[in-house]
Amino acid sequence: MQIIETALPGVLILEPKVFADHRGYFFESYNRNTHRHLGLEFDFCQDNEAQSEYGVLRGLHYQTGEAAQTKLVRVIVGEVLDVAVDIRPDSPTYGQHVGVRLSAGNKRQLLVPKGFAHGYVVLSDTAIFSYKCDAFYSRDAEGGIYFADEQLGIDWMVPPESIKLSEKDQNLPSFGQHR
Repeated sequence: MQIIETALPGVLILEPKVFADHRGYFFESYNRNTHRHLGLEFDFCQDNEAQSEYGVLRGLHYQTGEAAQTKLVRVIVGEVLDVAVDIRPDSPTYGQHVGVRLSAGNKRQLLVPKGFAHGYVVLSDTAIFSYKCDAFYSRDAEGGIYFADEQLGIDWMVPPESIKLSEKDQNLPSFGQHR
């Protein structure tokens, strides 16, 4: 497993060692011992999976307080642009974001620590997105930021007219108004 640092401390790209031959490929998508050896000690307790079509944008979401989550995300089918936004008020990178293309082809994973809002948009015809969390989801602790907030200036790589949002995501507050 190779770790690639991003512009935001703590947000890491993980590249597994892939064994490929004429039959296909094999890789460990998660191994607690390997992660611990690399200094990544998280107690993942919940796995989630979502299937979406081109232009579907999910996010930007986060959990607060005791329900704050570290996420380890990956794409099983297709390709997405995955985005993490630093929402820690005392952080020197507060309000900054990083975007990483994750795909079934590159098999990269993104580690999104607590204190970051997270979202992704589907770049391929369809995608299956999977992620681990180190805290259980809590409706009472959920928060979000509107994806097109001008202060954040995220290039989602999909034309605005092609973006598909849930009703909840259409009504998220701006970065300056989130809790």
